[in-house]
Amino acid sequence: MSPLVRPVPGPLAATFLDLPAGSPGGSVELFLDLYTGEKPLIPARAFMLASTGPRPRTPAGLDLLTVAGKCLEGPAFGRYVAALRQALRVAIDPSQIGVLHLHHLAFGATPALMRALPAHPRIALVHGTDLIFAEAHRDQLHVLRETARAADAIVVPTGAMADHLLKLAPQIDRRKITHIPWGIPDRLLTTPPARPVRTSMSHLRLLYAGRLTAEKGAEALIRSLAPVPGVELSIAAPRGQFHALAPLLQRAGVRARFLGWLRRPQLWQAFTEHDVLVVPSTTLEAMGLVALEAQACGLPVLYQPVPGLSEALAASGVATDFTHSAALARDLDQLRTSPGLLPALRQAGYANAARYPLSATAAALSDLGRQLV
Repeated sequence: MSPLVRPVPGPLAATFLDLPAGSPGGSVELFLDLYTGEKPLIPARAFMLASTGPRPRTPAGLDLLTVAGKCLEGPAFGRYVAALRQALRVAIDPSQIGVLHLHHLAFGATPALMRALPAHPRIALVHGTDLIFAEAHRDQLHVLRETARAADAIVVPTGAMADHLLKLAPQIDRRKITHIPWGIPDRLLTTPPARPVRTSMSHLRLLYAGRLTAEKGAEALIRSLAPVPGVELSIAAPRGQFHALAPLLQRAGVRARFLGWLRRPQLWQAFTEHDVLVVPSTTLEAMGLVALEAQACGLPVLYQPVPGLSEALAASGVATDFTHSAALARDLDQLRTSPGLLPALRQAGYANAARYPLSATAAALSDLGRQLV
C-alpha cells in the first residue's frame, strides 16, 4: 500500500494499555499512532492509566483511567484486573463499540477489557513484552493462554512472534493467527528530515535509542565497546534508567552523551546527526520499530540478530554480536573504513522502511475488524 492511501475506517474499537500515559516504548508509540490524534487511523476508545505525578500532555482521543495497584502476580493481580474492569464499565458504552483490540496478550488491561465487554469480537495483538513476561511469571502465562484461547483473531507482526507464542501456548488454533506487520508514520516515509552531509569519518557516531531494561542489551553493548577505538556513543533513554547505568559506564571507561528521552520529532532529528544506530537486544523484538524509523531517516542499523528484529531488518542492516568485543570492533571498523558501505546501507534502509507504512497496518487491522463484526 502507498503511504499516501488512507485506510477505510473500520468498526469503533475499544483498546487499552495499562501503562501510565507518557511511558516509554515502541508499543506505546504504535498504540498512540494508531488510535489517537485529531484524525486517528483507527477510530477507537483508547485508554491508558493516569500517572501518579503531574498529568503529561496527552493526544486527542486518549482517555486516562485512575486505577492503582498495577502488579503481575498473586491475589493482588486479580484485584487489579477487577478494578480495571469496573473503571472500563463506567467509561464505555458497549453499544458504541464494534471490536476489541487487545494490545498485549498478557498484563491487566487485556483480561479487564474482555470482562468489561464480553460479547464483542476480540483481536489480540502480540508484542514482545507479552512473551517475555509470560515466560517469567506464571499468572501472566495463564493470562496469555486464556487470551489466545478467547481471541477471535491473533495478530503477529513477524513470523518469529508466532513461533514464540506457539511455544508458550501450543494449544492455540493456528488458523486464528494473522500476520500484520507494525508500521511507522507515513509522514516519516514521505518527508524524512534532511540528513547533513558528513565529510570526515575519523570516528563513528553511534546512537542507542530506547529503554535500558535488561532485555535491550545495553550492558553488553557498553562492555564490548570499552576497548573499541574510534567510536562516540550517544544514548536516548529515560533519565532514571540512564542514571542506573552510569556506574557501569564509569567502570567500563565508556563516555556516553545522554540525550534524554526524546519526543518523536527530536528522535528523528537525532537520527540524522549520527552514523549508526546500535540495537543490542538480547532476547527478541516484536519488530524493532525504532530501527525502522532510523532507516527511514537514513541511519544505518547495527543489530543483534534476535527473533523479530532479524526478520524485519535482514540484509538491510548489519548483524553483529554485541556480546563479543572483537566481533563488534571488526564490524564497526568495517563500517568506518569501507568506502561506500554506509551510503549503501542508507539506501537499503530507506527501501526496507518503505515496506512498513503505518497506514498499511491500520488498513489491515480495520479490514480484519470488519470481517469479525
